[in-house]
Amino acid sequence: MKYPDLYVLRHGETVWNREGRMQGHLDSPLTENGVAQARRQGVLLAGRDLAGFRFFSSPLGRAMQTARIALDGLTDDIRTDDRLMEIDVGAWQGRLRRDLAAGPLVEGPDGDLRLYDSAPGEGFAGVEARARSFLAALDGPAVLVCHGIISRMLRCVALGQGTGGLERVSGGQGNVFYLRQGRMEELR
Repeated sequence: MKYPDLYVLRHGETVWNREGRMQGHLDSPLTENGVAQARRQGVLLAGRDLAGFRFFSSPLGRAMQTARIALDGLTDDIRTDDRLMEIDVGAWQGRLRRDLAAGPLVEGPDGDLRLYDSAPGEGFAGVEARARSFLAALDGPAVLVCHGIISRMLRCVALGQGTGGLERVSGGQGNVFYLRQGRMEELR
C-alpha cells in the first residue's frame, strides 16, 4: 500500500526514559534535554516545505509537550489521535525495565524491545493494528508526534516491513524521520 509523505517525530527524553522505566500510557515530563530535543525538531521542520501537511499527536502528555514545542510557529492545528499512543504495557507501567527482565537486558535507544511485546498489555500485534488503521485513514501528507514503539511500528508498516522490521529501524528520543515513496531518511 502507498502512503502519503510522513514526518514521524518521537517525543523528547523524559524523566522516566532517563531512569529506564516502562512508560506505556502513563506520563513523566520532558527533561531539559527532552525540551532541547523538541526545539531541535522544530528547527529541522522549519526548513522543510510543509504546505498541505496535517499535524497529529498522541494525546499523552510527553508527546503533546513535544508537539507544542516542535511545531510552534508551524501550525496552530495539532489533532490528537489515540492510535498514536505508546504501546500499552499494562501493570508494567512505571516499573524499571531492569526489574522486569528475565535475563540480561539488551539495551538500545528504547530499551530491550522484547520486554514490550511480552508485557501484560497489547503486544506488538495490537500496536501494528493501530498503526495500520491510522495510516490507512490518512488522506494526505502528515507530521506525526508519537512514542518509541509506535514510531517504529508506523515506519515499519509504511515501509512494508510489519513487526519483523522493528529491530532494524532506529529508535531514540527527539528524532525526526521523513518517509516518502517507500524510503526513510532521518533528519539531522
